[in-house]
Amino acid sequence: MERRRFLKVAGAGAAAGAIASPAIAQSMPEVKWRVTSSFPKSLDTIYGASEVLAKAVSEATDGKFQIQVFAAGEIVPALQAADAVTNGTVEMCHTASYYYVGKDPTFAFGTAVPFGLNSRQQNAWFYHGGGNELLNEFYKKSNIYSLPGGNTGCQMGGWFRKEIKTVDDLKGIKMRIGGFAGQVMSKLGVVPQQIGGGDIYPALEKGTIDAAEWVGPADDEKLGFNKVAPFYYYPGWWEGGAALHFFINTAKWEELPKVYKSLLTTAAAQANIDMQAKYDARNPGALKRLVGAGAQLRPFSPEILDACLKASKEVYAETCAKNPDFKKIYDSMAAFRGDEYLWFQIAEYTFDNFLIRSRVSNTL
Repeated sequence: MERRRFLKVAGAGAAAGAIASPAIAQSMPEVKWRVTSSFPKSLDTIYGASEVLAKAVSEATDGKFQIQVFAAGEIVPALQAADAVTNGTVEMCHTASYYYVGKDPTFAFGTAVPFGLNSRQQNAWFYHGGGNELLNEFYKKSNIYSLPGGNTGCQMGGWFRKEIKTVDDLKGIKMRIGGFAGQVMSKLGVVPQQIGGGDIYPALEKGTIDAAEWVGPADDEKLGFNKVAPFYYYPGWWEGGAALHFFINTAKWEELPKVYKSLLTTAAAQANIDMQAKYDARNPGALKRLVGAGAQLRPFSPEILDACLKASKEVYAETCAKNPDFKKIYDSMAAFRGDEYLWFQIAEYTFDNFLIRSRVSNTL
């Protein structure tokens, strides 16, 4: 009798195991995706965010969720990455949202807008200020679900072939400048040019453009801009904290098991943090080398910054008046910015300013 009872219990356990195994297998299926980057492999910090994400996802799923990374141009050109996601050519891309302001200026908020948020504030707004929800509500119209995927920190103001001392010096300059900032620059007489990162150097070298902004010292050094444009301006007031995103085809996102959605979200957050950490670690040395090689650092004058802020506010007002999506997100970002700088001026700015003065005076 005991033997029959044992066999009955053992059999029930085996049956339960047989039922449980497929359930586990179904939650971890074999998935193979492609991510097309808007950046060349040579810019390993910004391009590398896709590799960080793909590695994290693969390791967490024991290789069952594979994401193959492609550089700009290998599947589609740099500035067509979002289109490839929208139409389902690829499952996802890694790009700068503001590359697509030609479709709708609201895309700018996913990356940066003139005199907007710094990088810490961007993340605070994305994750805890409603930014992600607002952006995804907008991106849904393009068949896109987005996850923050990196930040460059405050960027430099770009490389110029001639010195820019006054607002009048900007008139007629052909400048590679991405996103919404081009519309602001237009008000000051600049002729904005939208050019992918890999094409900027030859355009500067040939004189097709007179100036170009990219990211900052670590990337600019690799691209060699100092060899063709000597004046290096700061700050990049149009990109106080330029964010990158992983754009995912909405249907493909919805197909994923819940556990894969969670892993992908976590991996994107890892890539988000990792990118800026790398830039912050690499920019100081690169800046020293650029200056040592002859780059001439120049700050934008207060006159120029004031004129740019005035022009920015004019463009915001004009765009908000005719684009409800833009206004909805701008109002959220602007209100958040006001509160953030109320806080930052108290502790962050005071702390940083003291240490900067101490470093300059050699008392640190």
